[in-house]
Amino acid sequence: MFFKGSRYENVVTDRFTDAVGHAIRFKRVRFIPDTPAQLAVIVNQGERLDHIAHRIYQDPELFWRICDANFALRPEDLVSEPGRVIKIPPSEA
Repeated sequence: MFFKGSRYENVVTDRFTDAVGHAIRFKRVRFIPDTPAQLAVIVNQGERLDHIAHRIYQDPELFWRICDANFALRPEDLVSEPGRVIKIPPSEA
């Protein structure tokens, strides 16, 4: 259902059966794990989190690792304020 490396890859898939017998598959809640940082960067004007992830990890889809380290649900929350210092964790836990 989710690609290898997705933040939801290891979240348990569950199933709910509705009143008419249809099985509905869903992912359980994903809790943000402890994600220690290895360095920090200062956000520049107009920068996007996927660009930062590409620069650091050579993979823009790992932006969510940076979100986890900074307890952010939305990438834009981290880059909306130029000059902000954001934590950068290792590419893998």
